[in-house]
Amino acid sequence: MTDKSWTAASRQQGAHRPARIASIDTHAHVFERGLPLAQQHRYAPDYDAPLDTYFAQLDANQVSRGVLVQPSFLGTDCDYLLGALRRASDRLRGVAVIERDCGTDTLTEMARAGIAGIRLNLIGRADQPLDSWVSARTLAHVKKLGWHVEVHAEAARLQSIVEPLLEAEMNVVVDHFGRPDSGLGAGDPGFRRLLELAHTQRVWVKVSGAYRIWPDDNGGGKEMHEAFRLLKAAFGVHRMMWGSDWPHTQFEAREHFSRALQLLCALIPDEEERSVVLAGTPASIYMFDDI
Repeated sequence: MTDKSWTAASRQQGAHRPARIASIDTHAHVFERGLPLAQQHRYAPDYDAPLDTYFAQLDANQVSRGVLVQPSFLGTDCDYLLGALRRASDRLRGVAVIERDCGTDTLTEMARAGIAGIRLNLIGRADQPLDSWVSARTLAHVKKLGWHVEVHAEAARLQSIVEPLLEAEMNVVVDHFGRPDSGLGAGDPGFRRLLELAHTQRVWVKVSGAYRIWPDDNGGGKEMHEAFRLLKAAFGVHRMMWGSDWPHTQFEAREHFSRALQLLCALIPDEEERSVVLAGTPASIYMFDDI
């Protein structure tokens, strides 16, 4: 049995299996104050965002499952994330941030807990070769587990980050619309190069965190809709996923879970297309194998 099939089977032993997955939130964070912070962190919240509160958001909005992404300010210490995943292995999957040369035993243990990918959060980080962030040996085991690599970086830098991952035969998930420059919008040359990567059939894009790029008070609505139109034309709904970005760190006062879901409904009014983005595609990427 391969690592990937063993992982999927082991997660489901003894777990409650709903008949159908109706929707998946592919981008949320859980944390509490007092956790060890990464040595280099841009921001640290002064409040708690525990798992029970996140579940309340899912339930209130009738979202079946969630994907927890390691917050950047916690660095590679994923203990809190793994603990949350183990509490609800039937309902959650996770995306970890790992050390450059992470051992196979550690990765396999993460897989048992429900991790389905690793994240490269390179916002504000200096440009470096891929091997500076994750070693070839570690990346090979990530691939063997059937995981993907999630990339969070400015659009201008995406091509140089994503192409080496594709050369390593990895599947890649790009965060937050691809993070085009707010001043350039859908005309950002880096964003246009992201669209060109659609032909590889190994890149997916998250429809999430729009407010981080296009604040309402900056006329972002039109640009956001244009960016989404171009993404849909290039990638199709089968290579797009939705994320709430809960608890909307640094934007907590103005954003909320239901608003993120309402935005998706506005962007994709067709129910069948929306179901692909909300359930069909992420169920496969995050190894929810009971849809």
